Amino acid sequence: MLASQIGYYSLILGLIFSFTLSFFATKDLTSPSKKIDQNIIVLSFLQFFFVVVSFLCLIFSFVNSDFSNETVFNNSHTTKPLFYKISGTWGNHEGSLLLWLLVLTLFIFLFIIKSINQPKKYRISTLLFQQIIIIGFFLFVLVTSNPFIYVFPVPNEGLGLNPILQDPALAIHPPILYLGYVGSSIIFSAALAAVIQNYINSEWAKHIKKWVLISWIFLSIGIMLGSIWAYYELGWGGFWFWDPVENVSLMPWLTLTALLHCILVLERRLLLTSWVVILSIASFTLSMCGTFLVRSGILNSVHTFANDPARGIFILIFLFILIFLSLGIFFIFHKEQYKDNKNFFWLSKETSILLNNWFMMYFLSVVLIGTVYPIFLDVISSDKISVGPPFYHKLIIPFLVPFLIFMVFGSRLKWIKSEISNKNLLIIFFTISITISFLVTKNFQVDLFLYTILIGTSLFLFFTTTVEFFNRKKILSQTVAHFGFSLFILSILLNSITSSEVSTNMKVGERYNYEGGEIFFKKIEEKKEKNFNSIVGHFKITDNRGDIFNLKPELRVYNQPIIITSEADIKTTLLKDNFLVMNTVKGNEYFNIRYQVKPFMLWIWISVLLISLGGMISFLRAKNEK
Repeated sequence: MLASQIGYYSLILGLIFSFTLSFFATKDLTSPSKKIDQNIIVLSFLQFFFVVVSFLCLIFSFVNSDFSNETVFNNSHTTKPLFYKISGTWGNHEGSLLLWLLVLTLFIFLFIIKSINQPKKYRISTLLFQQIIIIGFFLFVLVTSNPFIYVFPVPNEGLGLNPILQDPALAIHPPILYLGYVGSSIIFSAALAAVIQNYINSEWAKHIKKWVLISWIFLSIGIMLGSIWAYYELGWGGFWFWDPVENVSLMPWLTLTALLHCILVLERRLLLTSWVVILSIASFTLSMCGTFLVRSGILNSVHTFANDPARGIFILIFLFILIFLSLGIFFIFHKEQYKDNKNFFWLSKETSILLNNWFMMYFLSVVLIGTVYPIFLDVISSDKISVGPPFYHKLIIPFLVPFLIFMVFGSRLKWIKSEISNKNLLIIFFTISITISFLVTKNFQVDLFLYTILIGTSLFLFFTTTVEFFNRKKILSQTVAHFGFSLFILSILLNSITSSEVSTNMKVGERYNYEGGEIFFKKIEEKKEKNFNSIVGHFKITDNRGDIFNLKPELRVYNQPIIITSEADIKTTLLKDNFLVMNTVKGNEYFNIRYQVKPFMLWIWISVLLISLGGMISFLRAKNEK
């Protein structure tokens, strides 16, 4: 109870320091001094410090099962392992919003102390825009989502945490994803400040590039962790279902990717400045839209936390304020200061980046329409529809082929004016890629023409980026990221055409023969853990090549709340995953068995790590160049 009181009053103090910080920053903006008032740095630290205290108090309440706190009561239980008590802090609406606030205050404090070489007015303007966001979130947390509400009489036991959230991947997924989401707020604030202060130039581009990379890297890894969790925890064996909440994290990633490429141009020439500002605004706006859709209860997803219209209305109003503020600043200040009318040669890296932007905007439009259209249709006509994978595949796949080809040529072009070098080598690579693709695809029952072209262009990008590792003139970060992307697309395509699945009902002692081998249901055993009881199935799998391995999927019955979950067992090798999940069938004598062979799954995760590694290399290089 004491921890909750300290946490609540720390939030109030943090809000007070936010207003105080905004006052001193506004006052210092007109000061003739070229250095920022030290009080501003101290106040920024105190703002961050009190949010840290509040967050630690919430963790302390969870760890000690303080059920006088409503958030702890609704999302914890005495039998929960310590790790999940801690992760339960942000595994709910109130705690996750407090985590948002923590990262917001951390990033602006780091920005202030790490941007000493930047103009004073630009730094203070960025701070002021960031304070608008921070104060908005302070009010949101305190008014609609207070994590420190007192419960009386104090319950003896809590309601527990949703069992599917009690997983290591999902425990670390939100903090990493939020670093990506909230990182875009600094980009947003800095872009608006730079527009007002007439500071959109190459120096600003080099400065903001590091923040774009930080946000992009964390968002990439966060999306990957969510995908891995969905793959093995939800029991369906897929890694991406175009779920609306998956989509809302993908959309800012697309804009950040386009922004990152635009920054590369702006570092060298005063071009694409409008793109840079709009993409900076869009990245954070889409992050906020994702928060609105998830927190309002509009979306129906396993990922959503809340179903409270009041919270949704608050975020929606706040979001509209930020959008109108940012667009107003853009149209009032930007159009008079910069005119992006400098032409550039049609065959150059600048042109390839502009084409990349248009592809990203198209992909973004498809994802946005597929996510939002069912909501608008429901509001207008009360008709409920769901937009699934076929919609996205039909609209995205045809454009994936030219996108991959443009990636091959774009990375080989030079700045300002260029020509395509090593044409003969490219023709050879393309011919080899299409030939290999045809030989692979013709053995599977898929659209021969479509998959030959898709896999062929993926191989084309794969081969050309592999060769670039031996070219010392090439930028290593770009090569690693593009190589990772080619591997990503290639792994997904090969996985989709080579995966197989067997679904049957079995009882203990039975054998089931299928086209690729035999499944033997050896036995079941019961286990008792601290917060759940489990039934473990023992299966022996023998494939046609004579390879034998054992898999042990589980059925878990959690004690609080009482929910049954299916835990898949996956045997992972470099080439494939053997995935087995079981569920009870009526009568409890038979179990439904789903066995899948999923080739190249490991390479999907490795490829995302390689893409992120490319960003990390670029970040370290930018840091060393300062």
